[in-house]
Amino acid sequence: MSLEIIEGIENFPPADKGVVVTLGTFDGLHLGHQEILRRLQECAAMRNLPAVAVTFEPHPRVLVTPHEPPPLLTSWEEKVALFRRYHQGYLLVLEFNRTLMNLTAEEFVRDYLIEKLKLKKLIVGYDHAFGKNRSGTINDLMILSRQHGFELEVVNPIIREGRPISSTRLRRLLEEQKLGEVLEMLGHEYPIGGKVVSGIGLGKKLGYPTANIAYYSRKLLPHDGVYACTADLGGQLYTGMMFIGTNHFNPENARTVEVNLFDFDRDIYGEMLFCYPRHYIRENRLYTSTAELVAQIENDKQEVLRILHEGEK
Repeated sequence: MSLEIIEGIENFPPADKGVVVTLGTFDGLHLGHQEILRRLQECAAMRNLPAVAVTFEPHPRVLVTPHEPPPLLTSWEEKVALFRRYHQGYLLVLEFNRTLMNLTAEEFVRDYLIEKLKLKKLIVGYDHAFGKNRSGTINDLMILSRQHGFELEVVNPIIREGRPISSTRLRRLLEEQKLGEVLEMLGHEYPIGGKVVSGIGLGKKLGYPTANIAYYSRKLLPHDGVYACTADLGGQLYTGMMFIGTNHFNPENARTVEVNLFDFDRDIYGEMLFCYPRHYIRENRLYTSTAELVAQIENDKQEVLRILHEGEK
């Protein structure tokens, strides 16, 4: 079974024999999340039951801490693309609203997981907590599993450099400009996705046309600068170079994500493009003329080609 997305618990198909469930926000879908999904599918297959990953949209902290909503490693579209890679089964999407926010852990388990999904086994990470004020700890889940007759499995963390991998840790590493460590702990590329929109057209005039990505407003972007990158357009992979930052020739002075795809020449406005920064090349700089900028872009391209070529060896 491939991934099947169900929006709203009322739309979930009847599962008379029950289901195996995990739940969380899964921001980044890092190696720890992937281990939980691996166990979910393994246990579901052994029991011949559906594997259900329950997630929430928007991120719960948007409502819980509206004064400081977190920057996210993955937008919804990016997260779905990763789920298609790592999960075979159902992805049940629950709208995180004030009703859900005010449910205790026991109410959520009873009303959603047991009564509506017929929960047989729940698989969670070692530090999982949910429900009103994150009251549903592992100890609470152990008690609930005995009371309601479902099995509980707690998955151990994936350790790197003596510490568990977590979305919070990855956000901090990305802010510290440690992209290499982030990629290693994610176990996959760092996606920056969005529809291609029109920019000021300077790249095309200079001979290096760029696709401007309308990225998610709360996306945590890597540090400003130029990167070697790969890109996915409709399942076709390309190589190129990516710019993140403020284009000093842009009068709007906005932070943009622009990608120059190598050996590519067609109009893709309005299409969904996922780009993956691989290597940091240099910082963003102010140039006194477009001629100076063109010379630097050509140097950047040669450096990107060298890095990507060495990576293929």
